[in-house]
Amino acid sequence: MQHDPASTPVVDKKTLWKVIGASSLGTLIEWYDFYIFGSLAIIISTKFFPADNPTAAFLSTLATFAAGFVVRPFGALFFGRLGDMIGRKYTFMVTLLIMGLSTFAIGLIPGYQTIGFFAPLLVLILRLLQGLALGGEYGGAATYVAEYSEPNKRGLRTSWIQTTATFGLFISLIVIMVTKKSMSPEAFGEWGWRVPFLLSSIMVIVSYFIRRNMDESPLFKKAKAAGTTSSNPLKESFGKKYNFKFVLLALFGAAMGQGVVWYTGQFYALSYLQSVCKVDFDQTNYIIGAALLAGTGFFVVFGWLSDKIGRKPVMLAGMLLAIVFYRPIFDQIFQICQQSRAQQALALTDTVQLALPDIGKIIVLAFLLVLFVTMVYGPIAAFLVEMFPVKIRYTSMSLPYHIGNGIFGGLLPAIATYLVTKAQTANQVAVIAGQSISFDKPHLQGLWYPIILASVSFIIGLLYIKNKDLQFQE
Repeated sequence: MQHDPASTPVVDKKTLWKVIGASSLGTLIEWYDFYIFGSLAIIISTKFFPADNPTAAFLSTLATFAAGFVVRPFGALFFGRLGDMIGRKYTFMVTLLIMGLSTFAIGLIPGYQTIGFFAPLLVLILRLLQGLALGGEYGGAATYVAEYSEPNKRGLRTSWIQTTATFGLFISLIVIMVTKKSMSPEAFGEWGWRVPFLLSSIMVIVSYFIRRNMDESPLFKKAKAAGTTSSNPLKESFGKKYNFKFVLLALFGAAMGQGVVWYTGQFYALSYLQSVCKVDFDQTNYIIGAALLAGTGFFVVFGWLSDKIGRKPVMLAGMLLAIVFYRPIFDQIFQICQQSRAQQALALTDTVQLALPDIGKIIVLAFLLVLFVTMVYGPIAAFLVEMFPVKIRYTSMSLPYHIGNGIFGGLLPAIATYLVTKAQTANQVAVIAGQSISFDKPHLQGLWYPIILASVSFIIGLLYIKNKDLQFQE
């Protein structure tokens, strides 16, 4: 693939850091808004769904959570098209407002006991709006920063955008814990869980006014002035065989593997501790929060490293490590929890309070999961923007990213939890019937989903994506 040489306009460091800061802040808030629903999944399942079947309610909550991911590709198409036609800045300002209003509204919806079926319906609609907004936000922010950055530091500069997804999850956990500690358990369960949703409105307003004063991307302004922007980005991105080939390579050779590694290492780890290991709710948040805090800086480290040795080797190394070590790490987490449960003479279904040494051990293991995430996610923004020219970049990079993350990754907590539940049920039925159990380690069955998808992505990326395909185009 022949690329035109880059001629990124020279931007002074002060302006560049303002661009990175404003873009990252807005994206962080959008991730906070999007993930606070998942961080409160167990509590939300008791508020917006029928309480007679807790397992079904929790799975329904995860499915509603996943619905926001499923529509992200549609947001990528809709807002990507606008971003390539009218500009990056105005498009991701709109997505910020949609996300903020949707999150605020979730905090106001009455519970299932009050309005019945309309409660989960309204939550689903607002989750869909959140997904559409996030589908347009990430591509705009990543493209915007990349088009301001120096050619030899694009991985480093865009990696700050990459920190926002993990840091947004971290902030959501912190806000939840602070809110929970500031009131009685009864008050938090009754109305306090709404506070993190309502607080987002303040952050969104602040971010909106910061973004409003930003200039448009210099490369987009240059293309618009020259009349070289696309009049039909969707057709050029997906209707031309040449461009569409690179969209598919970006999806199946990178974004799919990155998506499942991201959600396994962070969201499924949280869900696994809560629903499979039955660890105390507060302790699971402390564990994942500590791992995220320790690991977030490595997004920048691996973004910088990708500038030195290339995006592909860093990302593929992260996928390979995840494929090899997922089962041993998750099994070790489970065994630590089981040993603690046995010492306290608790039943398998009882919630366990871990001792401090056990919490420390699991934090280390969770940190390793986050480290794999930073390897695949830190360089991917630079990786994606370098595959496509300015006039179709927003659209072309957004779709594979949000299919990889929104569908393959977003469905992971629900699919993995379902596979574990199914395996555990099969074993229980076999024991009652006096037969041998079907699954040796049912708690690990959910991991086959990310392991298989990451393996496919690793092989495609290794064999079919060449370094010559990753050169910034105008």
